Amino acid sequence: MSAKYIKEVANDIVFNLEYNGERPHLIIPEYGRHLQKLIDQATLIEDREERNKAAKYIIQVMGSLNPHLRDVPDFQHKLWDQIFIMSDFKLDVESPYPVPTREVLQLKPDVLQYPQNFPKYRFYGNNIKYMIDVANKWEEGEMKSALVKVIANHMKKSYLSWNKDTVKDDVIFEHLYELSGGKLDLLQSTEELLTTTDLLRTNKRVSNKISPAGQPKIQSNKNSKAGKSNSGHKNQNRKSL
Repeated sequence: MSAKYIKEVANDIVFNLEYNGERPHLIIPEYGRHLQKLIDQATLIEDREERNKAAKYIIQVMGSLNPHLRDVPDFQHKLWDQIFIMSDFKLDVESPYPVPTREVLQLKPDVLQYPQNFPKYRFYGNNIKYMIDVANKWEEGEMKSALVKVIANHMKKSYLSWNKDTVKDDVIFEHLYELSGGKLDLLQSTEELLTTTDLLRTNKRVSNKISPAGQPKIQSNKNSKAGKSNSGHKNQNRKSL
């Protein structure tokens, strides 16, 4: 092999190098440049039958990248949408699914309207305000009085959980009066709300009975079996005595 031939081959390699900055932009980069070139070549095929065969072959190659999802119907729909998107909507083949358009792809979702509530006492939360509104609609009676007291106790618990301090019942009654628009008045009431220690005890009882997933805790069979076995040993000891 002559030095002249080696030099010519080296020059061809240098001149044929492609830099990423000079290459066309990849529409979906995770599939790689080789698959993009296959799609570009498929769009140039003049025979429609051959073009359909090439498209199906490319779909199989795309599905092989995720073999666990290759046979899922929804995933097949996604692959066909992606092959049209990667061809810049120039690929004219028969698709088993509706062909997407550029206008649909460029559509933006509507702005989601979040509830803009700016309560004066945010530590109570929106549910307390909802409960107060419900209590305002009830007729006077024992049920309404019990509901108002439950709301006041819950307000006190929320106040303590966020402010980490003691609070007098008069403060809770004033907040309740203000949030209800003057309809729920406990300022002249002689009944007292739960104390701070009682509220903490109820919180501990609820947290102990409820698991982190929000389900009641169930004692394991091991403990129950152990308890039965211990009781059995105690009975045997009693008989032996």
